[in-house]
Amino acid sequence: MEKPVMISISGIRGVVGEGLSPELLVNYSAAAGTFFGKGRVMVGRDSRVTGEMVKASVFSGLMSVGCDPVDLGICPTPTLQHTVQELECVGGIVISASHNPGQWNGLKLIGPDGLFLDQDQGDVIKNIVHKKSFRYEKWNRVGRPLSYSHSIEDHIRSILNVKYIDIEKIREKKFRVAIDCVNGAGGTILPRLLKELGCEVFAINEKPSGLFAHNPEPLPENLSQLSTLVRKTDADVGFCVDPDVDRCAIVTEKGEPIGEEYTVTIAIKHILSKKRGPVVVNVSTTRAVDDVASESGCRVMRTPVGEINVAKKIKEAGAVIGGEGNGGVILPDVHLGRDAPVAISLVLQQLAESELSMSSLYKSLPQYYITKKKIEIGSSRPEQIIEKLGNHISDAAITRIDGIKIEWADSWVHIRRSNTEPIIRIIAEAKTKKESEELADSFLNRIKSIAKPTAN
Repeated sequence: MEKPVMISISGIRGVVGEGLSPELLVNYSAAAGTFFGKGRVMVGRDSRVTGEMVKASVFSGLMSVGCDPVDLGICPTPTLQHTVQELECVGGIVISASHNPGQWNGLKLIGPDGLFLDQDQGDVIKNIVHKKSFRYEKWNRVGRPLSYSHSIEDHIRSILNVKYIDIEKIREKKFRVAIDCVNGAGGTILPRLLKELGCEVFAINEKPSGLFAHNPEPLPENLSQLSTLVRKTDADVGFCVDPDVDRCAIVTEKGEPIGEEYTVTIAIKHILSKKRGPVVVNVSTTRAVDDVASESGCRVMRTPVGEINVAKKIKEAGAVIGGEGNGGVILPDVHLGRDAPVAISLVLQQLAESELSMSSLYKSLPQYYITKKKIEIGSSRPEQIIEKLGNHISDAAITRIDGIKIEWADSWVHIRRSNTEPIIRIIAEAKTKKESEELADSFLNRIKSIAKPTAN
């Protein structure tokens, strides 16, 4: 049975050969080029084995409407965003399915400002595809393929130029750093960046082969290889990234994962120690961010889940930093996108300045526990399920900017439809692991009573 293609604010994703076809890829690329207008469009990809096939479709679609696709090769998503912003292109296309398994691939569309397209812009492109209103050019006016080989070097330079990162101070520490690049695009940038910062690097799954060594989502349960490497090499810290390198998870010197939520918390704490201002995160991000911001007298603004929602609010509010609790840090000094290399640099800077071990730095932060679950709902309508969940809540505050978030004094639960998978996500946070798990399970069971899904 053919699997559906997910079309959302995040772009399109699907399983190659089971829904994500060359025809669909060409059409969406031609529609993107029609929307962008003539000019250079940066094209980069993560390391998936279907990447070259997808790239050929993307180039064909873009060239057919008069755009000049510029091949960046295998590179992180944030690198491509940075390149679009710096080189004044008409847009960009990232070929990646982010943390999805290897059989998936997709397109993420980036505007000339380096930001992902928003909902309204995405709707325009979907409409172009639906109506087949592509702006095809005559044979002698089609676009031409180009390439650019300095995007990663440019990205690293911009990170090292951030005034909140003291390169010499980090170099003095001579950190021993373990990294897991999951055979994604991380191997193209992380070893180079860390060596620039004077670190001794111990890498696993560094080759960008696209044959992911384990589930590529950087969740604690997927970090056992990195934890073993940290202990084996006596590393000061370990970092794991997803295939397109916009998310980062941390492992302490004891080999213990601390959870992705604390990547953004540490980064925010560091920046607010240097510069005060608004902070923007999504509604699913830990309350630890609010506590850290409160210590600095700074305001936290929350948006629906999705990088573009956070990035647009950062720009609008003039925020000093932001991100999402999935390990995605957005530092506007570099560019307005989630960026794992930026996150790693800020964590190392905080370690250098605090002179604490990674485990001690983690313990110095407000402690919360998040439980994340997901559930397939078959043919049921997620909006109806989510609406029913809120009908009988009377003892808590309710926010409906993205699904439903229910908040009590010491805990909360957020239930929303995924932008990238055909599932409902359940995120719960409390002061203890037991309370968090019980809260998530209680709402999982409520969803089961409404629909007959498959839980994970």
